[in-house]
Amino acid sequence: MEKLLLSPEEAAEALGVGRSRVYDLMRTRQLLSVRIGKSRRVPVAAVHAYVERLTEQDALV
Repeated sequence: MEKLLLSPEEAAEALGVGRSRVYDLMRTRQLLSVRIGKSRRVPVAAVHAYVERLTEQDALV
């Protein structure tokens, strides 16, 4: 079964950025996340949506 939720570290690896950048993106709500207990997880769909928004913004420039 494919993962539906990623840890911040896994999301950072998928995006090719550092872990602290992912936490910044979650804090500013640019990258959606969910809380499970005391942990934060990033839905795979949110990673795809974030990249799609970046691609669309870049196309406008």
